[in-house]
Amino acid sequence: MHANPFAEAVTIMSLVTPRDPASPEPLTPQRDSGGRRERTTVSDAATLKLRGVRLDVAAASARGRHHAVNEDSHSLLDRAWPVYVVADGVGGGAMASWTSRELVRRLHAALDRRRVDERALSGALLDADREVARDIARHTAESGAATVALCAATGNLLSRWLIAWVGDCRIYRSGATEDEPALLLTRDDTYGHLGETPPSGGSPDDPARMVGNGAVDAPNVATVQLGDDEMLVLCSDGLHKHVEPGDIQRQLRARAPLARCCGRLVELARLHGSTDDATVLAVHRNASNPKAEP
Repeated sequence: MHANPFAEAVTIMSLVTPRDPASPEPLTPQRDSGGRRERTTVSDAATLKLRGVRLDVAAASARGRHHAVNEDSHSLLDRAWPVYVVADGVGGGAMASWTSRELVRRLHAALDRRRVDERALSGALLDADREVARDIARHTAESGAATVALCAATGNLLSRWLIAWVGDCRIYRSGATEDEPALLLTRDDTYGHLGETPPSGGSPDDPARMVGNGAVDAPNVATVQLGDDEMLVLCSDGLHKHVEPGDIQRQLRARAPLARCCGRLVELARLHGSTDDATVLAVHRNASNPKAEP
């Protein structure tokens, strides 16, 4: 095991760590047409400090209208190393909720407390693809998979990040002001984008690459520089299909705690018609000495 370059990091705050975002108290209760409480939005927040740099991290997630449980999953935030994951269990797949959570767990088991590089990220995703498929096969003959987005800091000043994704979970960078919309850093692995024909009954907008069913051979990995007061934003398609980059920027830059901003962004997706599980995770870099790493 490699030495942890973030050994001096200290988590100083953790508010909530939901594992099933369908059950805790919601930010804003929602009711169906019969007046019953329906879906909930749950927020989570933590802060990580290292050598004059602070990461404020928050997430919010809500169960979709047609799901008994939330099939999205995300990292626990009260951690001492900056690796964060959002996974979306594919609707209709075997054990979708289990698959997304197991994928998050396995990625952290492979990447936490280690120096992360492009090879390590790709290897962790490919190993998870095989291992999740193997474990699903022990319980059912049906296939199951998840799409995923993750980010990992690779420098002590937390300004250099690796991002990786498979499928149609997305990653944006949010600048320090509301003037410009959030910048999309990823390109969805959909049939349409890859120039492939979807299966019968499928759509060009469906993910053609997923983790857990052998449909990924080369995970997408890129390097990102994160400046002072900038954010990385990871989200599932239940959110990004219903909000514009400008909405993401305005909501996350509002004068409110970051966890509440994330919750409001999920609720905005609901107002815009999202009926799928929706998750957003934001990583906000604050540096007292904002000089970026080369």
